[in-house]
Amino acid sequence: MNEGAVAASPDRLLDLFHGVRLTPTQRRIAHCLVQHAGTVAYLSAAEVAELAGVSQPSVTRFAVALGHDGYPALRRRLRELTAAGPDGRPDDGNELQLAVRAEMANLERLAGELADRDKIATAGRLLAASRPLPVLGLRAAAPLAAYFAYFAAKVLPDVRVLDDGGSLLTDRLEQAAWAGADALLAFVLPRYPRETLDALRAARDAGLTVVAITDSPVSPATEYAALVLPAAVGTDLVFDLHTAPMTLAMVVLQAICDAAPLQTQRRLEAFESSAARRQLFLG
Repeated sequence: MNEGAVAASPDRLLDLFHGVRLTPTQRRIAHCLVQHAGTVAYLSAAEVAELAGVSQPSVTRFAVALGHDGYPALRRRLRELTAAGPDGRPDDGNELQLAVRAEMANLERLAGELADRDKIATAGRLLAASRPLPVLGLRAAAPLAAYFAYFAAKVLPDVRVLDDGGSLLTDRLEQAAWAGADALLAFVLPRYPRETLDALRAARDAGLTVVAITDSPVSPATEYAALVLPAAVGTDLVFDLHTAPMTLAMVVLQAICDAAPLQTQRRLEAFESSAARRQLFLG
């Protein structure tokens, strides 16, 4: 990287792909650019191809798909983004403050995405209609799957958390499909466990419609998901921050409630009655 250059924001790189229909190979290249946002503007087409695990002509076709004459023109655009600075965001403070501010920016970006409610409403209808509803989250995504499922079970009759990998995972996916499930909610977060992607493939083969909450519209989940709901992951600390994906999970649950309001009301009233009878809560 040139001395004094500012690392390109992954958000700005994502804007390059917004509204462009990419092939699976092109999505791999786009994902590579996002993952290496700080250095990619200074790589050759051959180096990008090696990083992404694709051919050099694929990188050229990718640049053309984005509206450029070739990869050199795309690289010039990437260098412009690198030199653009932090979009006027405050950059003072220590590394912990900067990490929190980055999460605030991730939430702001998510809020912008939610201006179009059709995709979320579609996800809500798909998931509300699935009996049972399997919820997949492995490794780092397991706590998010459990968090979502805890509340979803208050309004849905049969929510099944799939948080263990291995050969039994495919069995559980197929059992859910045999029991009547027709959709799967999957949390797919970096570093994208191979077993998660294998599970998405198995779910699709079993006839389940995959709705994926993932960190990017060019994440590997897009190859298997019918509906992709992106929410950026914070990367400024030793371990990732999942503030935006967790928020999106609750937004999806709201959409499920909106898709079946009478069922939601009945089940919530039944739970509150049971909780009062058992004196579950102090307040």
